[in-house]
Amino acid sequence: MRFEFFVALRYLQAKRREAAISVITVISVLGVMVGVCALVIALALNNGFRRELEQKLLGASADVTLLRTSGNGIAHYEELGERLARRPHVVATAPALYEQVLVSSHARAQGVILKGVDLGRELRVSDVLKKLREGSIEGLSQTFPNADPIILGKELAKSLGVFVGDTVTITSPQGYLTPLEVVPKFRHFRVVGVFDSGFYDFDASWAFTNLNAAQRLFDLANVASVIQFKVDDIYQAQAVAESIRQGAGPGFETTTWMEQNRSLFSALRLERLVTILTIGLIELVAALNIFITLTMMVMEKNRDIAVLMSMGARQRQVWAIFTLHGLLIGTVGTAIGLGLGYGLAWLGGHYKLIPLNAQIYALPSVPFSAQPLDGVWIAFAALLISFLATLYPSVAAARLNPTEILRYE
Repeated sequence: MRFEFFVALRYLQAKRREAAISVITVISVLGVMVGVCALVIALALNNGFRRELEQKLLGASADVTLLRTSGNGIAHYEELGERLARRPHVVATAPALYEQVLVSSHARAQGVILKGVDLGRELRVSDVLKKLREGSIEGLSQTFPNADPIILGKELAKSLGVFVGDTVTITSPQGYLTPLEVVPKFRHFRVVGVFDSGFYDFDASWAFTNLNAAQRLFDLANVASVIQFKVDDIYQAQAVAESIRQGAGPGFETTTWMEQNRSLFSALRLERLVTILTIGLIELVAALNIFITLTMMVMEKNRDIAVLMSMGARQRQVWAIFTLHGLLIGTVGTAIGLGLGYGLAWLGGHYKLIPLNAQIYALPSVPFSAQPLDGVWIAFAALLISFLATLYPSVAAARLNPTEILRYE
């Protein structure tokens, strides 16, 4: 063991007459521990919310969406989709037609978005229809007398009070034009399934039918509202969207999953920054405690320092002793804080200890996702702050004059 490290380690074991220094040392360790632990848990919360929302939003929407900037939709969507499917990074395409409608059952009614899909291709770009609680996705391909098939979101079915096999009425605002007024058009739909995406807003306001049924309801034969694309790397969606827009030609525009949810993810990034700055103040308080501890120790140990220097210890070694002492405090607090933070984050995520109101937060419980890389930079930051707190006391100790101190001893 090196001389400097040995002395620094011994100084952690304060004598009874130096109890004040011992108490401040313990407080310093606890300060570093609490700051590190709180930051790990806070970032685990932020990462958890971001991960869960990304998964649910990506499952509910396509990576890239192509739409017309004017007109009633995209005609000849089959030919256009096949041509754009050959673009780099595009894995699958699917047309869709959706409009806002009124769905009613008995005395209950609610405005929703009805989406007509090609079932086989929709399953390759979206996961929503794979998450059925009741019924079967094959029901969208069935035909019924005087009715078309429909799949409702879990919350929508609950609010309407309907189950698989019940019939609902869909009223479209794009109705018939008569000499007096526009008469809304309506059709009957039979519920063949109920999906649970895990995202409350989606479960409460979306419904699915097949593409042909939607085209009949909206009087838009051989027309799609959008063409959806799935890409092999979601973080390349912006570049792929630009390629698709150029390939589609004038009159078309594209959106990505990031653009559609820009405000949500911007809020999460801002929350992460504010969390780091706020909890970082705890680390600064801990650093102040380390500064006070070392300053008091230099005052208490000035005779020991003088003896060491008179026996040949160099200024650099004295500086190293007190620097290592402060770093030991930071290291112990950081190690305990990381272990406690990651442990609590795992328990909270595994056992879902904090439930949430899904109607408000879109999630049933608080998600935790502690990333190893976060622990690395948190530990580095904590040790750096601890090191900076040792600079002045260590330099002051190294500059003590042993002759003046030992003259009256």
